[in-house]
Amino acid sequence: MQAKLQEQLSPTDAEIILGRLPERIRAALIARAAEIDYPIEAVIEMAIASFLDTEALGFADCKPGRGL
Repeated sequence: MQAKLQEQLSPTDAEIILGRLPERIRAALIARAAEIDYPIEAVIEMAIASFLDTEALGFADCKPGRGL
């Protein structure tokens, strides 16, 4: 069976990621999500995408190396 590719994190995936992060990073991501009223999965996605590509808003438009 072939895995379905997703362009966005699911809420379940976000909870798994959060559970494996250091407390201060987890707290900062949760606080940011509350501050901008976005789902936590979107905030995690934006954080990772912006690390990989400073011009990306999310995974769908992330092109590592472009924003460096």
